[in-house]
Amino acid sequence: MTTARVTTDSTAHLRPLLERLTLDQKVALVQGADFWTTVPLPEIGLRAMTLSDGPAGVRGPRWDEREPSLNLPSGSALAASWDIDLAYRYGAAAASEARRKNVDVVLGPTINLHRSPLGGRHFECFSEDPELSAELGAAYVRGLQENGVAATPKHYVANDSETDRFTVDVKVDARALRELYLTPFERAVEAGAWSVMSAYNSVDGVTMTENDLLETPLNSEWGFDGVVVSDWTAVRSLNAVPAAQDLAMPGPAPAWAELADAIRDGRLDEADLDRKVLRMLLLAERVGALEGSAQIEPASVDGVAFTREAAIAGTVLLSNDGTLPLDISRLGTIAIIGHNAREARTQGGGSATVLPERIVSPLDGIRAAVTGAEVLYELGAVVQEGVAEIPLAQLQNPATGEPGLRVTFFDAAGTEIFTEDRRASALVWFGGDAPIAASAHVDLATRYTPAETGEILLGFAGANPGRVFVNGALMLDEAPVIEGTDLGAAFLNPPSSTARVQVIAGEAIDVRAEFDLDSSGPLAGALSVTLGIAPEQTDPDELIARAARAAAASDVAVVVVGTNSKVESEGYDRVDLDLPGRQDDLVRAVAATGTPTIVVVNAGSPVVLPWADDVAAVVQGYFGGQEFGSAIAAVLTGVAEPGGRLPTTWPATLADVPVTDVTPSDGVLAYSEGIHIGYRAWLRGDAAPAYPFGHGLGYTTWSWGVAQRSGDDLEVTLANTGDRAGKQVVQVYAERADSAVERPVRWLVGFAVVHAEPGETVTAVIPLPGRRFAHWADGWSLEDGSFTVRAGASVVDLPLSIDWTIA
Repeated sequence: MTTARVTTDSTAHLRPLLERLTLDQKVALVQGADFWTTVPLPEIGLRAMTLSDGPAGVRGPRWDEREPSLNLPSGSALAASWDIDLAYRYGAAAASEARRKNVDVVLGPTINLHRSPLGGRHFECFSEDPELSAELGAAYVRGLQENGVAATPKHYVANDSETDRFTVDVKVDARALRELYLTPFERAVEAGAWSVMSAYNSVDGVTMTENDLLETPLNSEWGFDGVVVSDWTAVRSLNAVPAAQDLAMPGPAPAWAELADAIRDGRLDEADLDRKVLRMLLLAERVGALEGSAQIEPASVDGVAFTREAAIAGTVLLSNDGTLPLDISRLGTIAIIGHNAREARTQGGGSATVLPERIVSPLDGIRAAVTGAEVLYELGAVVQEGVAEIPLAQLQNPATGEPGLRVTFFDAAGTEIFTEDRRASALVWFGGDAPIAASAHVDLATRYTPAETGEILLGFAGANPGRVFVNGALMLDEAPVIEGTDLGAAFLNPPSSTARVQVIAGEAIDVRAEFDLDSSGPLAGALSVTLGIAPEQTDPDELIARAARAAAASDVAVVVVGTNSKVESEGYDRVDLDLPGRQDDLVRAVAATGTPTIVVVNAGSPVVLPWADDVAAVVQGYFGGQEFGSAIAAVLTGVAEPGGRLPTTWPATLADVPVTDVTPSDGVLAYSEGIHIGYRAWLRGDAAPAYPFGHGLGYTTWSWGVAQRSGDDLEVTLANTGDRAGKQVVQVYAERADSAVERPVRWLVGFAVVHAEPGETVTAVIPLPGRRFAHWADGWSLEDGSFTVRAGASVVDLPLSIDWTIA
């Protein structure tokens, strides 16, 4: 079978515009104007287009709390919903945000695979399975683009881990590349993606911005007519010009500084440049940036309500002894325990970070839901490392008297050159108006009013040398030491420095921090700094003892455990799957009190849960976006059904994981496991996971009726046999025990979400086109004969089966 597609030239009508451009204008158009925008050419009616990070919310061209963004649940949380319609609406919500911020191109979805649970950026990606990732990614693309905003599926391709991500050479065989890693991108192109982002890494020895994979299969086989935009700084040389790399970001791109000269002297072909320009013009036409083209107005979306709905849909009930849902009418006292209960992680670290207007923590959400009960809160164990930003309500701008800080930039002569008033003490300048490159140092000034008397650890997180003054006295003078070579990680997750400061509740102190700036280097013009307070340094055993006492005095205990920015972030991979700090000891101590203990996991990807059999229930909440706390409260109290199913296998121990290698050897990372990643690899091994792929419980019961074929559709009938409405994810897998080619034990070929009232019977209709059964052998090939198709609730819970013959 073949998937080659013959397409008409979708850019032919734009050639008259191309012919009006000079060589220099064309060269400018295929490079960014700055960090986030493309070059405008008003002489042909072309305005600048704005690009923005956007896998889990659209930040816009400025990283600024004064322009807040909707913080949607992370990619793995969306994938846990297994809901194609929800993914479409997620894209539509992102489009609404994009247009609110005048953004034309959203840099998402992230559709790399969870090849190993040690991958540091998996919270941003969907799943370990190509079919689940492909269907959700395609729906996300449609939701964005049918609302007038370009999607940019990323990172093409095999960018599935972070270690040495700029230089790693991924060695992957053609079959695994086609069947696994390219499949989500192919489906995104089928959905009409207007852009695709090329990755930093190499594949089989060639960096992706110069790789033939940009032409074949992307253009020649799949019929992609959009723009290939580079990951930021990924264009390394003029060799990307004859490759199908269309836009170099950010710009102007140093690697293409000689592009015009290279065409003039014959080193490069101008026809290659022209094709890029035509695609840029087509993108502009599609997003309404070209004179005479229409800009589609996105559908109106209640972003906060949708975020809560999406967080609930992606919350997975891993285990439950019947304690959930809670009967709040019978609760007298509830203990809420955990650092992440108070300071939840609603998103992972890195370039996808957005700044929401407000965040509902689990502590906030549960308190609001159990108004008739006494709530006891204890930290339990320190999780978040380094300084955290200071609550805005405790900061006063000394110049305006309003909440916030005064920020002042100075040149080398000490002359003030720029001032702005900010409303947060965690600040990033990455684009925007501040003259970072022209400044020698920057000052942050505020008045801080502590809520409690005692000693605080006041300081800063940043990569620049800094000093902190309290009431005019120097308290801290540090030059941070950056570890590792990933500048992005150093920029977005810099080290912290602190000093001990005695404070009195209600008595304001003047705080000023100054930072030296360096106008040289790859991050010139950008700055990240947080003025903040580190967690208390109470004896860890005492924190756990206090938590246990609170639990013992309560009817139920909710312990929120999770990861921190040093565990899950862009720029580095994980070294283990353990919860940071003393959280395992904390859960054991609380469970040992005998009080029913519910554990909420606030992590974007798998962690090991060695105490899982000792607690009443385990709820995986992922990075649930800004409404994370209200969603968790709704699930715990039974207001809503926990709608999620695992998009990634969860191991009991790291030693059991079949694929763990994310560290290159001599610059090479070999995907030696071939087509066997995730549950495919688990099914071939001896170890059983803690929770299998697709697992998730609800608050009702189901009976599985019958599976039958109707053409190329599988119809699965099932009934809600419980006493409340529920959601079920019907998962369909194929097997071929007698196959002539190597295959997984089973693999996902389709899925559907159904909802049913008590006693209701429903039928899920799941398309199973022949391609879902095909394998790659120098082309797509369908093996004649019969496959076994199984349907059920997880990869290991498949009560229904049917023979499926491929003619």
